[in-house]
Amino acid sequence: MSRGTRDEPGRGTLDNAALAERLEAFATLLELAGSSPYALRAFRRASQTVRETRVSVAELALAGRVDELRGIGPGIAARLRELAETGRLAELDELERTVQPELVALGRYLGVGAKRMLAISEALGVRTADAFRAAAREGRLRAVPGIGPKTEARLRTNLDRGPDEQRRAVTVDRARALVGDIADAIGGTMAGDPRRWADECFQLRVVVAAEDPDAVVEAFGRLPSVVALVERGARRAVGVSVEGTSVELLVPEPAALGTELVRATGATAYVDALGLLPVAASEEAVYEALGIPWCPPELREEPFSGTPPVLVELDDIRGDLHCHTTWSDGRASVLELGRAARDLGYDYVAVCDHTRNVRVVPGLDADDVRRQGEEIAVANDELAPFRILRGIEVDILPDGSLDLPDDVLAELEWVQVSLHAGQREPRDRLTKRVVEAMRHPAASCLSHPKGRIVNHRRPNALDLDAVLEVALETGVAVETNGLPDRLDLRGAEVRRAVSAGVPIVASTDAHSVRGLGNMRLAVATARRGWATAADVVNTRPLEAVLARARR
Repeated sequence: MSRGTRDEPGRGTLDNAALAERLEAFATLLELAGSSPYALRAFRRASQTVRETRVSVAELALAGRVDELRGIGPGIAARLRELAETGRLAELDELERTVQPELVALGRYLGVGAKRMLAISEALGVRTADAFRAAAREGRLRAVPGIGPKTEARLRTNLDRGPDEQRRAVTVDRARALVGDIADAIGGTMAGDPRRWADECFQLRVVVAAEDPDAVVEAFGRLPSVVALVERGARRAVGVSVEGTSVELLVPEPAALGTELVRATGATAYVDALGLLPVAASEEAVYEALGIPWCPPELREEPFSGTPPVLVELDDIRGDLHCHTTWSDGRASVLELGRAARDLGYDYVAVCDHTRNVRVVPGLDADDVRRQGEEIAVANDELAPFRILRGIEVDILPDGSLDLPDDVLAELEWVQVSLHAGQREPRDRLTKRVVEAMRHPAASCLSHPKGRIVNHRRPNALDLDAVLEVALETGVAVETNGLPDRLDLRGAEVRRAVSAGVPIVASTDAHSVRGLGNMRLAVATARRGWATAADVVNTRPLEAVLARARR
C-alpha cells in the first residue's frame, strides 16, 4: 500500500511543526539507509528542539541565526536554511528515491534486512508493498535466487500475519512513544497493549473517530513514523514503523468511538467477558450501559466483577528508593541526583550503588561506602529538608550472604538486596540464596526478583510464593523495577504480593537524572497489580520509610 505524497510548500510557509517533520523524516530514511546512530540522534534531537521552539525557526534559519538553538550545528543549520528557502530538502528527495522506504519497512516487518529486501524487490521488478504482496501471491518469490521453499513459506506466512502478531515484543516505553506520537498527530487515542501499560506490547493501536475515514487514513500514511501501509480497509489500516513494528489504525464513526476504544484497548479475555458491547460515543457511556463501573485500562487483563480499587497514582510517590550515581555505573553525581529528585517534588531519594561482586560494572567496597556517606552528608546540608538516603544495592553471594560487612550494612538507611549472577540456577538453590539474604537484619527490599530482561532473558526459577512468605516474616519489601526492559516484578506478580500483604516498592533503578522519569512505568506496573497507595512503601513520609528500614 503506497503512502501518500507530501505537498511541499515554498519559501516562508514552513512552520516549526513542518520543519520538525522534515527532519524526523530525514532521520527515518537515514536509519533505513544504515547511517550512523549518532547522526540519527542528532537529527531527532534537532527535530524535537525545532518543535519546541516558540519563535519561527524558518526566520532564524533565513537570518543565519538558527545555530543559536541548542543542538543545531552547522550541518543541520544548512539543511534548515534550505528547507526555509525552498520548502524542500534535496537529500531527503534523493533518499526517498534510492532507499525505497516502503519496501525496506515491509522487509523489517517480514524479518528481512534492507539490502536483501531491495535485492528481492529488484529481482521481482516491484517498487511498492502492494506489488510485493501480489508477486508473493502469484508464487513468483520462488524464482528469486536464494529463496527456497522454506524461505518462501516463511515470507508468505509473515505477509499474512495480523497486526497483533509482532515478531518481537515492544517495550512499553517505546510502544507508548510510537503510538502516542501517532495518536497526537492525527487527533486519536492510544489503544491496545500500550494503553494498558503492558510490559510486553504486541497489539499497538490508535483509534480516531471520523465520519470520513479516508482523510484520517491518508494522514496516518503520511506520518514520518509510518514508513509504509501494509493493509488498508474501509475504516482501518495497518502501518509499519522504521523498526518494522506494525500499528493498527481504527476509524469508527463518532457515535461508536467509546465502543471501539473499549474493544481496541483489550485485552481480548476481558472484552469477551463483557459480552455484546453497546454502541456509545464514550467509554464511560459504554460502562454505564453495561451497568458496571468504569475500569482503569491497567486492570483490563482478565474478567472480574465488582468495583476496581482506588489505584496508586504517580502523584502519591514521595521518593525513589533505588538509584545509581557515578560511584558505580550511574551518570549523575550524588548532588545532581538529589537536586533532580527534589525538583520532581520528592521528599527523599536513596542512593543504591552496586557492590564489587557485580563485576560487570564498577562496584563499591566498605571504604567506598563510607566515603560516599561523607559526600551524601555534604549534599544533604545543601538540599535540606530534602533527604538523600545512604543506601546500597548489595549483591547476594552464592551462599546467601551479602557483599558487604555487617557493620557497614548496619550504618545504611536503605538496603536493596539483589541477585545478579546465577540467574539460571535451579529453583531450590536460587530460592535458598534469596530467602537467606532477605533474612539479613539490614535487608530493606528485594530488587528485581525474577531477573528477566524483555526479549533477552527469561524470568529465573525463583519460587515467588516462598519469597513472599519470607517477606511477610521479615518485613522486607519487594520491588517493581521501572527500567523499561525489566518491569520486575510484573503486574500479575505484584498482585500476588499485594494479595499476600507484602509491601511493594515502586523504583526506577535510575542510572541518570533522566532515568528518574521511569517512575511512571514502575507505578503503572504496580497499578496493573492492583496496588493502592497504601500498598506502596514510597508513598509514605520519610520517617515511616526509615522506621520500616530499621524495623
